[in-house]
Amino acid sequence: ALFMENARKGSIVSRANSIGSTSASSVPNTDDEDSDYHQESYKESYKDKRRRAHTQAEQKRRDAIKKGYNDLQAIVPTCEQQDFSISSQKLSKAIVLQKTIDYIQFLHKEKKKQEEEVSTLRKDVMALKIMKVNYEQIVKAHQDNPNEGKNQISDEVKFNVFQGIMDSLFQSFNASISVTSFQELSACVFSWIEEHCKPQTLQDIVIGVLHKVKSQLY
Repeated sequence: ALFMENARKGSIVSRANSIGSTSASSVPNTDDEDSDYHQESYKESYKDKRRRAHTQAEQKRRDAIKKGYNDLQAIVPTCEQQDFSISSQKLSKAIVLQKTIDYIQFLHKEKKKQEEEVSTLRKDVMALKIMKVNYEQIVKAHQDNPNEGKNQISDEVKFNVFQGIMDSLFQSFNASISVTSFQELSACVFSWIEEHCKPQTLQDIVIGVLHKVKSQLY
């Protein structure tokens, strides 16, 4: 009887374990599915963020380019519409760039022209300074020797001085000037003036002629 009772209890326990395992196997694994769901959601969210960041960066780039072209149109005077009939039409990017290039080239030419004018003015200032020094020396010489100009000289001596100065200038003029054409003549004249009519050069010529006339007189 004891043996039969133990066998009956063992059968009941085995059947209970069998039922429990079957019930457990029929229940879905919700933990694993939740994990996969969250992982897919995270991946989709990351892709969306990257796509959104790329879109924002692209929009910023386009806005910067657009602002650059608008600034060019505002700065470059030739980009302003002159024809009111097409004033409502926007200039294309190619036209804006070409007008900007033309305007920059124009500014370079104007800069070069102004630099040449400044160089010419500097030469003029230097020549005026030399003339100023020479006149100051003449005034000082008259002040130191007030009786020097009392002895009048003849007109012939004056003519000899003038002739000596002109002869010296004509020699350099004749050697430097070409009369092939009026354009070449004009260019040679300006070149001759710059080279042989400098204040210092004229001063040397006059001093040389005066010394020569003085040696003839005395």
